Amino acid sequence: MTAPLDGVQVLEVANWLAAPSAAALLCDLGADVIKVEPPSGDVFRHFDLASINPHDYDLNYAFELDNRGKRSIVVSLDRPGGPELVRRLAAQADVFVTNLTPPRRQRYGLDDSAIRAVNPRTIYASLTGYGTRGPDAARAGFDYSAFWARSGIMGALAQPSSPPPLNRGGQGDHTTALNLLAAILAALLLRERTGEGQYVEVTLQASGMWTIGADLVAAAVSGKQPPRHDRTNPPNPIWNSYQTRDERWLLLVMPQPEPYWGAFCEAISETDWTHDARYDSLAVRREHAAELTSSIERRFAQEDLAYWSKRLDQFGLIWAPAADLPEVLADPQVEAMGLLTTVEHPEAGPYQTLNTPFEVRGASIGPRGPAPALGADTESILAELRLSTAEVAELAANGVLG
Repeated sequence: MTAPLDGVQVLEVANWLAAPSAAALLCDLGADVIKVEPPSGDVFRHFDLASINPHDYDLNYAFELDNRGKRSIVVSLDRPGGPELVRRLAAQADVFVTNLTPPRRQRYGLDDSAIRAVNPRTIYASLTGYGTRGPDAARAGFDYSAFWARSGIMGALAQPSSPPPLNRGGQGDHTTALNLLAAILAALLLRERTGEGQYVEVTLQASGMWTIGADLVAAAVSGKQPPRHDRTNPPNPIWNSYQTRDERWLLLVMPQPEPYWGAFCEAISETDWTHDARYDSLAVRREHAAELTSSIERRFAQEDLAYWSKRLDQFGLIWAPAADLPEVLADPQVEAMGLLTTVEHPEAGPYQTLNTPFEVRGASIGPRGPAPALGADTESILAELRLSTAEVAELAANGVLG
């Protein structure tokens, strides 16, 4: 089978998660991705994983996920000849991916106009926290700040009178990466039609706003913050979370409850509720939501999750367990859909990782191998540029190659 992006070359001048993970997905689709790193390497290579997951690891699994299948070249942009070498690489690239802030792009001569001057057909793919225009164009942003907090997600998820929750690292980055991937693929298709290079721009803030779009458009129409829902007094008690006897949590998700109300009452053995005037419609249940929620809580607390799993499924209700991550990995549905795969690392051996999060049936997609060691492909990439021995020696002498 053919890989969709076979023959497409991507040059990545980026670090951390969002832009590199988009480039990793391009690699999964068959592109040849060259990752440009400083002599110290992408900062995420050295990230302390214990700060998010306190275990000992022989491998930086998160860096591996977002950089699998790429090739690595070391180029110091702060040394004479460094930016010029990157521009020479860009001259033969179909896609140029960067998350450098606009001031750094200007400083190194790696902005859109400079890259387009050496390669008018390239797709220049920009990913930043807030964009390249406006008062915050130079502001650095992580997914915690730009995607999670500044977009409104963090505040909207806060319980009344409680501090807003923190997200898990990389959620906003990987969501934004999918937007960047879509934009790049659209630009490549447009180039096929017009023959012209394109500029695409994706931001963490805009991606976060898109994910909470229903609330944002409601606020735009009303001019007000949508209400923050208290789980002890929700608008709809069967769209809510509950804890079971074995201290597990499950989520009921029945946004249009009328078709499900009777079945739900049967599932939890509270059929009298179907004849209770306090609960005979969603509007009335909303008036008594706190009381009803408390009653549902007491009922779920009487049995373990395994019991409720069978009962809720038996009556065709929409729900899901709040799964622990090891449970996710062992989920039969995950196995059936091939959402996990194994990659062979030359030093650490085989390790399990996430597969490409979409399918293209009839095409070859998926991880092409592990993340590269820092600078592992510097020599071969320079050979592909057909640099002379003297040119390579000069770059090395100037500290460009680390």
